[in-house]
Amino acid sequence: MKVLMFGWEFPPHIAGGLGTACFGLTQGLAKNHVDVTFVMPKASGDEDQRKIKIISASDVELDTRYSDYFQFHKEISYVEVNSRLIPYVGLDDYFNVINQKESGLLEDVKVTEKRKYLFSGTYGANLMEEVKNYALVAAEIARNEDFDIIHAHDWLTFRAGIMAKKISNKPLCIHVHATEFDRSDEFSRNEIVYNLEKEGMEAADAICAVSDLTRNIIIEKYGIEPSKVFTLHNAVIPHQKEVERVEDVPYKIVTFLGRVTFQKGPEYFIETAKKVMEYDKDVRFVLAGDGDMMNRMIERVAELGIADRFHFTGFLNGEEIDLLFGMSDVYVMPSISEPFGISPLEAMRAHVPVVISKQSGVSEILQYAIKVDFWDINAMADAIYGILHYPALANFFAERGKEEVNSLKWEHVAKKLKGIYASLLPRN
Repeated sequence: MKVLMFGWEFPPHIAGGLGTACFGLTQGLAKNHVDVTFVMPKASGDEDQRKIKIISASDVELDTRYSDYFQFHKEISYVEVNSRLIPYVGLDDYFNVINQKESGLLEDVKVTEKRKYLFSGTYGANLMEEVKNYALVAAEIARNEDFDIIHAHDWLTFRAGIMAKKISNKPLCIHVHATEFDRSDEFSRNEIVYNLEKEGMEAADAICAVSDLTRNIIIEKYGIEPSKVFTLHNAVIPHQKEVERVEDVPYKIVTFLGRVTFQKGPEYFIETAKKVMEYDKDVRFVLAGDGDMMNRMIERVAELGIADRFHFTGFLNGEEIDLLFGMSDVYVMPSISEPFGISPLEAMRAHVPVVISKQSGVSEILQYAIKVDFWDINAMADAIYGILHYPALANFFAERGKEEVNSLKWEHVAKKLKGIYASLLPRN
């Protein structure tokens, strides 16, 4: 079975759980003998290549680049797609043209039959233009690739999946990791994103939702037929080495890790911190991440008078996250609406007890996590205080939680996904 998969990010260059989930899923599919060609906007060359082949469109023409590569039968092919349209001028002059156009020295050039696209691969101001161009590239790829199934991750790639389906007439499976209803309320939702999501859902032959919570939103808010929506919970990627516990930390540390946005509930973490600090002066709270609410959160910490015991780290990379988990005594995810939430699994894998909101998809599959309503800061504070002050309770959740998360494997998720794929293919 061969899958043409469209994603927007891939480790180590990721902005959240989407890239991590894509990596885990492709690894799991490889273990289930499914060949995946993974297409993303821009590869950097330092992605994990143990089971992937990286092909850069910088020096290959879109209409011929795959002809010599697919025969190698790699388990995963990793494709860089460039997006800003410029004339094909040859590799030697390619960046000269880019530099001259950006400097204003070159105002216009004629477009030949061969085209290249240059994506930023980020979530910047030209995102919608890149989404459109990505779909054009997807059509070109679909004309030349050999595959049985198309798989598109989140709204950024749904149009790409639709275009590939139109060109190839192959079944389309889309993967919903979050919806616009998770990112905003019903009155402030982005209609462009909502319509792209709905378009993808209606065009899909099957929809994978990362939780029952997300599945219900797809059915109720987007009017999708329930029979084609499947829950496919995420798993966790095994660590190459154990996260080392840091024993000489002078304070107890409670950690939040994620985007500092409305969806993630950082304000509830801060209000909870204030309550815990009223009873324990030796605890420190760490908010790791960045986002549009950062300035407001810093101001709120100052207003509450807890700035001397509250720390903002900004965005952290993988090694820095492991170091933070190694120092943490409790991990908290107070999300208002969390389609799944991989970070608690990563904390549990690092032997850290977790407190999570009941309004998260991951709460559907975890037994050894303390679950509270995101708005109940009293219950959240009680849970944190209990873990910090009762070692037997902390050890129970740390030990059992680690065992539980180690049983959540991507190859099991991929096996279920392979079954969904098979249901879409014609029977011989």
